[in-house]
Amino acid sequence: MLFPPEPSYDYDVRKLVKYYETAVEDILRELHRIDLTNFQRANAIATLKSVGEILADLNGNATEWAGEAITKAATDGIARTLITLGVAENAQQAQSFLLFNRINRELVKAATADTQADLLAVTQNVDRKVRAAVRFATAAALRNNLPKGVNATASIRQAITADLRKKLGESVEVGIIDAAGNKWKPITYVDMIARTKMMEAHKEATVNEALSREVMYAVISAHGAKDMCRLYEGKVVKLDPSAPGDYPYLYNLPRRDIFHPNCKHVLSPIRRLDSLPDDLLELNGI
Repeated sequence: MLFPPEPSYDYDVRKLVKYYETAVEDILRELHRIDLTNFQRANAIATLKSVGEILADLNGNATEWAGEAITKAATDGIARTLITLGVAENAQQAQSFLLFNRINRELVKAATADTQADLLAVTQNVDRKVRAAVRFATAAALRNNLPKGVNATASIRQAITADLRKKLGESVEVGIIDAAGNKWKPITYVDMIARTKMMEAHKEATVNEALSREVMYAVISAHGAKDMCRLYEGKVVKLDPSAPGDYPYLYNLPRRDIFHPNCKHVLSPIRRLDSLPDDLLELNGI
């Protein structure tokens, strides 16, 4: 039997990342417009208002993206299941047969909300850091320019201004610490979230569709991984822990090794293990 090609979501991920890159560029442009040599508090208020509008637009785009991307990934997972089980001959036919069952409808709803929350956390982090940097710059600029020309010479004020601009610019690049304690730059974190959430939705929709058809096994895809994933490529896993055979249960696999953040592996459900190609039969001791 032949398995469908693994999905690629590079285009979808790049679309989301571009939203964030554009927002960061727009925010930096606003921050660079602040006149630190003749500072007025009104400048800070106007700047933060503009930053808030940029982030509000970003949140709107990210929210819309999450709904579309998660639905697409779940749809792909169901289609892959229909093809590998022989219900459909190709992706086009699978799409015509495809129907979200109740579990997958709930999956899409929950996964979309979860993705939207994670993306919102990124913009909230940027917002907090930018506001803190602007407040700091406001205090420092006023402190060093009042009375003007007395507290600091022109060269010292120039150095202070350069340092403040550096801090303002760094505010949009401050790292995000995830639940595992890993530190990410915002754009890199968004990229990871997008890839991980789409692949997770693909996997979960695949499992739900397979189990709804009383299929209890799946094969992990193979693409020559170099990390710990390589130990699981081509391996048979149980989708139901009560299924016969000495095969690992999918949800007992260590997340640090397989189906981890940024993981590209997918599942191909299989009803009869003896229908696997010879190389996979040998690999799994069947």
